[in-house]
Amino acid sequence: MSKKSDPFAIELTPELIIRAYRAGIFPMAEDARATDLFWVSPEMRGVMPLDGFKISKSLRKTLRQHRYSVKIDTDFDAVIEGCATAGTDRESTWINATIRSLYGQLFKRGLAHTVEVWDGTELVGGLYGLALGAAFFGESMFHRKTDASKIALAHLVERLNAGGYLLLDTQFVTDHLRSLGGVEIPRETYEVRLAEALVRNGDFFAVERHRHSS
Repeated sequence: MSKKSDPFAIELTPELIIRAYRAGIFPMAEDARATDLFWVSPEMRGVMPLDGFKISKSLRKTLRQHRYSVKIDTDFDAVIEGCATAGTDRESTWINATIRSLYGQLFKRGLAHTVEVWDGTELVGGLYGLALGAAFFGESMFHRKTDASKIALAHLVERLNAGGYLLLDTQFVTDHLRSLGGVEIPRETYEVRLAEALVRNGDFFAVERHRHSS
């Protein structure tokens, strides 16, 4: 039996994803096997204050002494695969094939970015998200070695501060993010902060520009 198309279905495109984020909405899937997405706008929104990232003594020591390489935008597929793989820090994932495809397209357009932590040729942690204006929407992060995701997040916060960003959206706040300074704010407050960030221009590569000019 042929499956009838839904006349009210909305085609999922990178442009629709961008419009949704600008309106304070983001997509998720029930799990990796799901074929559909649903739209989310939490009553309480998770954010990481860019002036309130908490670096413990142990993390500060790790950031100072680790031998990993931190890279930007070199392997989106590997990062999203790491984020989509269930492991010790997650039992399931909401990243399905549609999410991979849409954000892969946004990455090719230079709107989605990755922060990657490498141990030689092995990707041991990282995160990805979407940059619009002076807002960065963190999507997911993962680690395969201790503190690798914390290293990625610390680098992201430093990069966003250098680039004049105003908002780091984490969508929700986990215990892990809360320990690093993550907080929840009401949707109304979030929408005001989002509007302020979207009319500004953040520079995701300000770190590199400063390095090359000095």
